[in-house]
Amino acid sequence: MGNQLQKLREEKKISEEEVAKQVGVSVQHIHKWENNQSYPEIQHLLKLGDIYETTIDEFIKNDAALQNRINSCEEEKDDNDELLHLGFYIGIGMMFLGNFLSLITGNLMVMMVTNIVGMLIICFYKEILKLLKDVKKDFYEQK
Repeated sequence: MGNQLQKLREEKKISEEEVAKQVGVSVQHIHKWENNQSYPEIQHLLKLGDIYETTIDEFIKNDAALQNRINSCEEEKDDNDELLHLGFYIGIGMMFLGNFLSLITGNLMVMMVTNIVGMLIICFYKEILKLLKDVKKDFYEQK
């Protein structure tokens, strides 16, 4: 998006200072946006759209990195909305299985180990999945 913002500004023959004044931000913000060090907030994109006579839609459509970032944020939000995820049920199942096996075998160590593993799965299920996906991705990239 930075290259696009800079190109639009230069086409209008406006300085960074003038854009900063019209948008209501510092020159450093304009510089960071144009050098892809940060993204403008939505209200600033609206003002930039007015200045450059374009739409937010055009800014976003022309920036694949921003689209990916938006999609990632939406996926994270969806993941965080789940109160009881699959890992919860797997962990609880593991704990019940351990308790059952402990009763059958009379070995309390089985119950202790499966309860610890079950709790770890409940707490770190999403991180475990992410780690496995990263390992899989790295494996296929090496081929």
